[in-house]
Amino acid sequence: MTPIRTVPELYAHAIALEREAAERYAEFAERMADLGNMAIAEVFDTLAHVEAQHLRKLQRQVKGVALPQLDRDAYRWLDAGAPETVARELVFRLMTPRNAVAIALGAERRALAFFEHVLMSAAEPALRRLACEMAAEEAEHVAFIERLLEHMPDPLADWAAVYERD
Repeated sequence: MTPIRTVPELYAHAIALEREAAERYAEFAERMADLGNMAIAEVFDTLAHVEAQHLRKLQRQVKGVALPQLDRDAYRWLDAGAPETVARELVFRLMTPRNAVAIALGAERRALAFFEHVLMSAAEPALRRLACEMAAEEAEHVAFIERLLEHMPDPLADWAAVYERD
């Protein structure tokens, strides 16, 4: 991972992360509504609004500051990645509510790991403070999505084995 050395660099990355999260959560909300799962659609819609608010806050904080240009594809949850990444259309066609929550959890964990890495590797105190704030915010998102996933049934679970143990 390329080290983040300045506050503007960190803001550029944070903006890219928040933009992707807001867009994906809105897309997931729409997909869950299409599946008729309004409860999960509402959760994703709320997350989309939260991320959009974070994005607007970050953009206000850097108004007038020159930010480095980043490769937006590096932050995509579904469109970029390893060669074995499945086509987007197929992902959305097969995505269950649990899959969507698991994808979100993975993305939030990666964001948390990114900010923690900056926190641990930054020399500048202002950069460390900002990374700490951003990591704390992501940790809240991770905890929320982990709790959500814990309460979702796993369609691949061996329920017969679970019942036999009792």
